[in-house]
Amino acid sequence: MPISLTEKAKEKVKEIMSEQPEPFAGLRIQVVGGGCSGFSYRMGFDKAFNEQSDTMFEFDGLKVFVDKASLMYMDGAEVDYVDGLHGAGFKFSNPQSSGSCGCGSSFSV
Repeated sequence: MPISLTEKAKEKVKEIMSEQPEPFAGLRIQVVGGGCSGFSYRMGFDKAFNEQSDTMFEFDGLKVFVDKASLMYMDGAEVDYVDGLHGAGFKFSNPQSSGSCGCGSSFSV
């Protein structure tokens, strides 16, 4: 599968989604230009899935939308949720990445 979510990531996304004041169709993950190394990840909830430009993945009832342009940079990527001494957040492990910046918020291919 081109993208996967760990159990912790699925649980956290579902928890956050259930706390939203309005309903969403799923989670959108994108690769966007920017950051120290050239690309960064963007995650957010989306109300719609576009059959022509998106690919949809489903993880235990959680729908994840990735546009086709982003998908080519994410083949084999895993999304995890970490909660440690340095803070909490979603972490991407991407075999397509050839490097990342010092803060870990952007990557290069």
